[in-house]
Amino acid sequence: MLSDALLKKLRKELGQENVLTSDEELVCHSYDATLIRSLPDAVVTPRTAEDVSKVLVLANENAIPVTPRGSGTGLTGGSVPLRGGIVLCLTKMNSIREIAPADLLAVVEPGVVTGELQRKLEEEGLFYPPDPASLEISSIGGNIGNSAGGPRGFKYGMTKDYILGLEVVLPTGELVKTGARTVKCVTGYDLARLFTGSEGTLGVITSAILRLIPVPEERITVLASFKRLEDAASLVSEAVSAGLAPSALEIMDSVTLSAVKESSGLNSPEGTSAVVLSETDGFSEVAMKEAQKVRELSIKNGAISVQMEKDKERREKLWAARRGAFAALARKKPTTILEDIVVPRTKLVEMVRAVAEIGRRHQLVIATYGHAGDGNLHPTILCDKRDEDEMRRAGSAAGEIFERALDLGGTLSGEHGIGFEKARFLKKEIGEAGIKIMKRLKDSFDPKGIMNPGKMFE
Repeated sequence: MLSDALLKKLRKELGQENVLTSDEELVCHSYDATLIRSLPDAVVTPRTAEDVSKVLVLANENAIPVTPRGSGTGLTGGSVPLRGGIVLCLTKMNSIREIAPADLLAVVEPGVVTGELQRKLEEEGLFYPPDPASLEISSIGGNIGNSAGGPRGFKYGMTKDYILGLEVVLPTGELVKTGARTVKCVTGYDLARLFTGSEGTLGVITSAILRLIPVPEERITVLASFKRLEDAASLVSEAVSAGLAPSALEIMDSVTLSAVKESSGLNSPEGTSAVVLSETDGFSEVAMKEAQKVRELSIKNGAISVQMEKDKERREKLWAARRGAFAALARKKPTTILEDIVVPRTKLVEMVRAVAEIGRRHQLVIATYGHAGDGNLHPTILCDKRDEDEMRRAGSAAGEIFERALDLGGTLSGEHGIGFEKARFLKKEIGEAGIKIMKRLKDSFDPKGIMNPGKMFE
């Protein structure tokens, strides 16, 4: 509980309108996209890095937990204030400070919405590739905190691949600048990489220098429908083996496809059990040549239908259907639990089969879709939180999915982070020694443990 004296100091430093304590505000900042709920004692909305510094100095002096938060779209409980204290909501720090076409970079504040930034850049002929499904809501700060990805990750990589530099406020209130505006920088430790994906446990990001690339000249989307999931997965393997580099290579199973068809009107022939949605881009000739190759490989692997689209509006409809997969599945049952695992591409079919078997054994409907090109799957459990027995089975099934992914040589998360929900599994992936060295790192930045406590580590 924050004392009246501390709240008074915060209001004096940041202004009455930036320190919120009403029941409505506390509830609105008590959750993310998971089922986890926990009320903060106050919500603070800084406008500058100096504001953030003032908040952290006061919190550190008084050992008050601080949970950084953007749009609250996280899927692991990362922005939920498990131990109360202050939610530091960064949505008012939403300025695009600079776009520098000649240097192929942009300088942005953490509250900038990713999709809005991408549209602004595209007007300048520039491209920021990371494209999480939540891009119309989620903010750059949260994307950096979790090193978000998306369908384009196969060709273009993750958020961490587009961070040139960061400005970060440490728990002590010190402001650190790391990285540079240059393409190359090997000056000292790569702290920008360390803060990226640290889930707000080390400090608060207050601005970022983002690497950009030119907008591709052409984009072509290919939708291939298959009667067998194995054939769809074979297409993915063959496309990669053939040296193709689509910007996206997505797969949806029959459960996902059924929900998406109902909600978006996506067309696929009767009897379709899986689809692969891919996109090629680059210079027009290259994009077309790759798209035709994907089409040939689709037919070779048993596709019963192949749709190629160059028209922007029709392409975007196909991708809107894919991006709406989670929302479409959420209409099927009152509760959806979206997981995030990665396995080697060669284990993709084995993992999908394992998810289906786990679902049958626990009498649950589990949809599977994701970024097949990089082995990143999102098994989604459809359940009802009012049914205690079903939620118990869902919890067991999620645990078994994580265990199976690790057994197949995979990892616990490709783009959602660890947060609270996966913290108990982290040791199995990185071992006791890995946990210890990470905790030592956290202690060196945050000796009082005020930054986002309860996340990443049990």
